[in-house]
Amino acid sequence: MHKSGFVNIIGNPNVGKSTLMNELVGEKISIITSKSQTTRHRILGIVNGDDFQIVYSDTPGIIKPNYKLQEKMMEFVSVSFDDADVFLYVTDVVESPEKNVEYIERLSKVKIPVFCLINKIDLASNEEIENLQLFWENRLPNAKIFTISALNGTNVEQVFNEILAVLPEGPAWFPKDQLTDKTERFIVSEIIREKIFLNYQKEIPYSCEVAVEEFKESLDIIRIKSVIIVERQSQKGIIIGNKGAAIKKVGTEARLDIEKFFGKKVFLETFVKVEKDWRSSDRSLSNFGYNI
Repeated sequence: MHKSGFVNIIGNPNVGKSTLMNELVGEKISIITSKSQTTRHRILGIVNGDDFQIVYSDTPGIIKPNYKLQEKMMEFVSVSFDDADVFLYVTDVVESPEKNVEYIERLSKVKIPVFCLINKIDLASNEEIENLQLFWENRLPNAKIFTISALNGTNVEQVFNEILAVLPEGPAWFPKDQLTDKTERFIVSEIIREKIFLNYQKEIPYSCEVAVEEFKESLDIIRIKSVIIVERQSQKGIIIGNKGAAIKKVGTEARLDIEKFFGKKVFLETFVKVEKDWRSSDRSLSNFGYNI
């Protein structure tokens, strides 16, 4: 008997969805920062065993869209309701439990297994955790409640075992040696984008997109040419920084992570280009892969 299925992870921004996904997969597939809306795409992480394949799906944090990019991000969340075999709804001990209540209502009506994961329990007292458990038992009576710390791995193995128990029978959806549905270029662009989120403030990270124009792999080195796209000329100057110091720091940090992921020496070139209002352009968003 072989089990397989899609385990879709949803929740509000900053509750730890991407950290959980990486912990469950055992590899860093989704980028992580403390800023909201870091995840923009729906990213699959695949875990294989001899008799199972779990396809985890990390989705953008639930928000009310203000421009077309955010509308596309929320489409990825909506699509996750169509193909899920198991839902992981991630909340935490910090956020308001009634945030984006329409999605909670939607989850309360689905006919598939729902696990409600209360994350970041290392930041709360036992009494606070117990109160949240009671709240979610009442709010999502069809769900199984777990208290976890994705960052520390607390109770994550228990969640994995429960997923395996409810996973339907079926063949593998992907080759057994595949780790994600995303291309090497996408992974590189996400690593660079993570460094932008970590190194710049205010609107800059939200105004940036990264495109990998060249990815050439030889026996001993990978040569990569990437472009950081911004919306305005003033943002280009901020990305580059004084005498190129800021972009050099981003490039160095990204290169080290790319080398770690691929296990090979990397030569990374990074340029900056202005594409006016790309976040509101259907054509630009399509070119950057924001399609369902």
